[in-house]
Amino acid sequence: MDIDVLGELAVRENGVSVTPTAPKPRQVLALLALHADRVVPVASLTEELWGQRPPRSARTTLQTYVLQLRELISAALVHDTPPDTPPATPPGTPPGTVAGSGHGTVRGGRRSAKDVLVTSPGGYLLNTSGGTSDVRTFELLAGQGYRAMDAGDFAGAARQLREALALWTGSALAGVQSGVLLEMHARRLEETRLCALDQRIEADLRLGRHRELLGELTVLVSRYRTHENLHGQFMLALHRSGRRSEALEVYQRLRAALVRELGLEPSAALRRLQRSILMAHPEPQLEPAPRTGERLSRAG
Repeated sequence: MDIDVLGELAVRENGVSVTPTAPKPRQVLALLALHADRVVPVASLTEELWGQRPPRSARTTLQTYVLQLRELISAALVHDTPPDTPPATPPGTPPGTVAGSGHGTVRGGRRSAKDVLVTSPGGYLLNTSGGTSDVRTFELLAGQGYRAMDAGDFAGAARQLREALALWTGSALAGVQSGVLLEMHARRLEETRLCALDQRIEADLRLGRHRELLGELTVLVSRYRTHENLHGQFMLALHRSGRRSEALEVYQRLRAALVRELGLEPSAALRRLQRSILMAHPEPQLEPAPRTGERLSRAG
């Protein structure tokens, strides 16, 4: 099973879409996909679908949604590996185990929908059988990029982080009706995207790609009006491109937005950067910010 959530929700089994169009089953699948290969408790699914006031029929209705998802999975499993040509399994694998599956065994050949969307004590589990997940790939590539940054390999960091960010095709879980849990996960994923984007831009700045960043940063500071680190990076890129007055204007616009929307003054690090540009120091530096924390809390 292949899962994409960094944009439109797309879940495929054997290359065939099993993503429902109905809003509620789509919600259920989204939460299961975010926790692929882990049990999602019935209580969590119920809270996502109905909040703190579920109907009396909540459990029965949830079972109906699961049945609808299994019907889609069953149709996709028609394309599964036939029983007489079992997939290759590593040496020592117990007989009857599905290749790539970490959850139980399937005997007698072809899998059923219940082997993919598994009923477990207290909840349900989406068994990917070793398939792909864009979130897992993103986290792997971003982690490699962060380690490259820490090691001073800015070219490697920029490459890995650019590859990670390319997995995003839109807002996380676009097109999914979100309850409290999916909304929380979408916000968390957006923060991880912003963190990777911040570090990729930082790597590009370290590589001297100031002019190449101007167009991208113009769009980003318009979208994130109170995101301090993006504004600081824009100020640096402008200043190092010989556009000192515009860099100072960016600071003033950010300050006005912070005061107006959050009642805050720019951070000490950003004020020092502004003073450095004002005094026309040739190579001011933006102080490194933590990968989570203040700058994300001021993202607008």
